[in-house]
Amino acid sequence: MSVADDDRARALTLYPVSHETLMRLDRYVDLLRRWQKIKNLVGPKTLDELWTRHVVDSLQLLDHGRGSLVWCDLGSGAGLPGIVLAAGLAGVPGARVHCVESNGRKAAFLREAARELELPVTVHDRRIEDVVGTLDGIEVVTARALAPLSDLMDLGGILLKKGAAGLFLKGQDIERELTQASKSWTFTASVMPSVTDPSGRIVRVEGASPRNRTEPAAHE
Repeated sequence: MSVADDDRARALTLYPVSHETLMRLDRYVDLLRRWQKIKNLVGPKTLDELWTRHVVDSLQLLDHGRGSLVWCDLGSGAGLPGIVLAAGLAGVPGARVHCVESNGRKAAFLREAARELELPVTVHDRRIEDVVGTLDGIEVVTARALAPLSDLMDLGGILLKKGAAGLFLKGQDIERELTQASKSWTFTASVMPSVTDPSGRIVRVEGASPRNRTEPAAHE
């Protein structure tokens, strides 16, 4: 068994999925490996850990979505977490993942993945700032390895103010990021451990609204 096969087996132990979801994820990983040879979509050193480092790390967000069906993934890149989330939601009535990615080659990969895997995905090949104001009905805003929490809240602010929750994959410095974000926003935050990384954290942000910049800062 190869290192990559070992990683897949370990990932599925950490986060079991249905047969249908597994088939989609296998096809996604295969497609990602093929495109990686010419497009460099993920860090080359992480290829042997695609399942734990990327796939299941992204998929676990579904556990914290509280049944949400309509997601917006900011800076989707290689589809992490957007395409992976859509693979987990495929077949669920009303499910839709909006993947926002301004990089042309990455957006092309997202479209190909959505088409080949028959996923409920809409790809927006534009800057985040130009897209978020056009979207309605978003229940969760997510991002992975994109920016500090304060910047993420600014980027998705229009959606957060409409009532969407923020669900972001972060590291062990999340408390510092929460403190920084609280200087510009009031919100309630829940921090959960990652199933794939002992130092990883998942933060869920709710009830976000811009803070009057003259107010003293403190996060709820």
